[in-house]
Amino acid sequence: MIAFVTRRLLLGLVTVWLISMLSFAIIQLPPGDFVDAYIAQLSASGSTVSAEEAAAMRQLYGLGQPIYVQYGKWIFRVVQGDFGESMEWRRPVTEVIGDRIWLTLLLSFSALIITWGLALPIGIYSAVKQYSFGDYAFTLFGFIGIAVPNFLLALIVMYFSFTLLDANVGGLFSADYLLAGWSLGKVWDLMKHLPLPAVILALGGTAQLIRIMRANLLDELRKPYVVTARAKGVAERKVILKYPVRAALNPFASNIAYLFPYLVSGSIIVSIVLGLPTVGPLLVKALIAKDMFLAGTIVLLLGVMTVIGTFISDLVLMWVEPRLRHQMD
Repeated sequence: MIAFVTRRLLLGLVTVWLISMLSFAIIQLPPGDFVDAYIAQLSASGSTVSAEEAAAMRQLYGLGQPIYVQYGKWIFRVVQGDFGESMEWRRPVTEVIGDRIWLTLLLSFSALIITWGLALPIGIYSAVKQYSFGDYAFTLFGFIGIAVPNFLLALIVMYFSFTLLDANVGGLFSADYLLAGWSLGKVWDLMKHLPLPAVILALGGTAQLIRIMRANLLDELRKPYVVTARAKGVAERKVILKYPVRAALNPFASNIAYLFPYLVSGSIIVSIVLGLPTVGPLLVKALIAKDMFLAGTIVLLLGVMTVIGTFISDLVLMWVEPRLRHQMD
């Protein structure tokens, strides 16, 4: 058990390092750099930048150095907890991200709780009550949830809230708390605004997991050990919950590895539509401006989320599947 966890942690560190290299290289693949994007932005507004000023900016940010030198300096600072300085904001990356990363994690975690809280009981019900009215209704909900993108659902919600309720559902804070410091009032205001974007973000993943849980549990319920337990007079609730549900949770639990980054990456467009102060809009802006330190840090964090999700998925699989624990003993 300890050896398994240690191997997974070491493998996770290697994966994060590879992700950092790939993300840093991919961000610099488009032609030009931050200075070129900055000059183009100033030119659009009627301002100009001399060649000497452009060269000084490139020297300041080290953009004239080879990519492996830039990466080496950046990753050395990352290991020390310093993610560099945002070129566009001219502030440390940690300050630019600031509360946005915690709001993103809170939104993603809330969506994850909603996803599991809805998908697990609905999937069990649909499998046990196969071809019932409720099963057909939840199947229709699942197909709609898979087919409708989250951002389109966000647009629909915003449209009806404006037209029918004359309410603004965008953002995570009211106007009074938007620029205010943290207080109990601001936390409560956040809690009031959090459910709607969390539900919108969770619906796609919920619909997918309902289908997975239903299909897996239906396979388990048809196996001989379930028929034998029923023939022996075991209570139906115990027959379903003790073994078939746990066995059906294996693929369900393995999706955690992909659900974490999906919730963060899926919230990018939703955050832009709803005006949420998360890292999504910040990443888009950093990529457009070619702010490689800010964009690289956010992409690296997405990779870390994937590694964390995979590790949690392995631990959950060990808990629900006794055979895995015996293989590691």
